Amino acid sequence: MVVSDVQFKGRVCKPHKAAASPVMDARTVLTESPWQFVDLWLKRKNMNDARFYWRQAREFHTAALGLSAQASPLPLYYCYLNITKSLLTSKYVTYTQHHGVREKRMRAPTDRVDLSNEGVRLLNHGVARSLSQYFSESETATEHSLKDIFLNLPFIHRTYILTHQRETEVYIPLVNCRFVHDSVLRVAYLRAELSRDYRMGVILRRAPGSFIEDPEFPGKCVRSSATVPCNHGGRPTEADIAQITALNLQLRGDIEYINGAQTLWYLRTRPNAAKIISRRVPTLTLMAMHRLSELCRYKPLELDKHLSSKKNWLIDEFLRMSPIQFVDEMASEITGYQFQTPNVRSPS
Repeated sequence: MVVSDVQFKGRVCKPHKAAASPVMDARTVLTESPWQFVDLWLKRKNMNDARFYWRQAREFHTAALGLSAQASPLPLYYCYLNITKSLLTSKYVTYTQHHGVREKRMRAPTDRVDLSNEGVRLLNHGVARSLSQYFSESETATEHSLKDIFLNLPFIHRTYILTHQRETEVYIPLVNCRFVHDSVLRVAYLRAELSRDYRMGVILRRAPGSFIEDPEFPGKCVRSSATVPCNHGGRPTEADIAQITALNLQLRGDIEYINGAQTLWYLRTRPNAAKIISRRVPTLTLMAMHRLSELCRYKPLELDKHLSSKKNWLIDEFLRMSPIQFVDEMASEITGYQFQTPNVRSPS
């Protein structure tokens, strides 16, 4: 077995942020924010309706920046809603204009207000449902609590675990994620190193079936159980790239990322007691923000109870971090490009 990194023009091929339509061999776009790039990209593609939704979403995002947690959920939800409309419109997905998500009553009149009984229901039609279908989500349950949704969001997972200290981590950090090529078998697969803070045996017991221990690096690396045909790892053909793109899509339900100056990848495991939701992060984020925006509009005193509870840090982190993550992930889905904040260094 001779295994080496898959490379595009000398660059190592890594997992792509976009799931459905990534440009796998494109260079990463370095920018402080993808707002302007996507705006100009949509203009260049003559996607005027999608561009309108994107530009209006940017206005809602700007309006939310100066607001407190008591008020920001409202403009942030409409920001996310319009970004989703921009994505669906740019991909020529037909969708009905209503939200597609609503409250699910999980709390009895005598129950205390808590994230575990703050419910959200995904409807059969609407923007949220169309986003779920765009990602080909396999989840059959349509009703989720905010607590369960927050558990499934990698960008606030550390906060979630610190808030619920008796629960087991779901997202396990991966290092040096990349696609590799076996020149003997002529296949490609994903390989990643497990963070040194975690034991392979423990993680494998709750890892999804799509990942196994890498026999070449036992105790150190995991790899995708699936492989795809790939004839040339150093200079992939269009057919090779198409196969790797399909594998990327297949795996993106089990690996998620956190945006930043460096893209951090995580393996989504399945601890026995954890309520794992087989939905993509943008769908869950849209659903959660919809519920918070409803509380903001119609039940502000209940929202205040959440913000005054022991879980207030978790909600605050969601409101603070989700715009960065949602905009980045959806910008990648719209354009097929990946975005990264430039790591600017002072001259020496």
